[in-house]
Amino acid sequence: MILASQSPRRRELLTREGVEFRVVVRDTEEVHDASLPPQELCAINAAAKALAVAQEFPDEVVIGADTLVFIDGTPLGKPADEAAAVQMLLQLQGRTHSVCTAVAVIMPGGERRDFAEISYVTFRPLDEAAIRHYMSLVHVYDKAGAYAIQEHGELIIEKFEGDLDNVIGLPVRRLLQVLQ
Repeated sequence: MILASQSPRRRELLTREGVEFRVVVRDTEEVHDASLPPQELCAINAAAKALAVAQEFPDEVVIGADTLVFIDGTPLGKPADEAAAVQMLLQLQGRTHSVCTAVAVIMPGGERRDFAEISYVTFRPLDEAAIRHYMSLVHVYDKAGAYAIQEHGELIIEKFEGDLDNVIGLPVRRLLQVLQ
């Protein structure tokens, strides 16, 4: 089995479940079209990642995934710099947003089994000082929405609804069901 993702969080989630896999990543151009519904936008990107690897390894199961945070219908990917991270967190503070992870599973022979999961996260009211404190504890630049619920999430998050693993980056229970 191949995970077509560089995400250390996805690797940790699969390893925790005892899944044997290796990581193979190929460059793909991600779509950033905010006019697309969350599941569709994430699904396009997840499929592109999986397909790029499956072309080279047609006899293996290949898993691609894409996670985005959505607020007011706008996708928030990974922040480009500190200013963008602060702006994202200010936009999320005191509000509920959705986290969508789409997963594309390509089976040997090319059969695809795709799905998307959505969870909801409510942030605490935060000022810039609280945001900067959080950012001093967590490396936010490689995370959609500039946060990690599993890393000092209690400082910024009031509650969440749905699959915690989905918010982290991979809805593992559902993936395991699809693989069975």
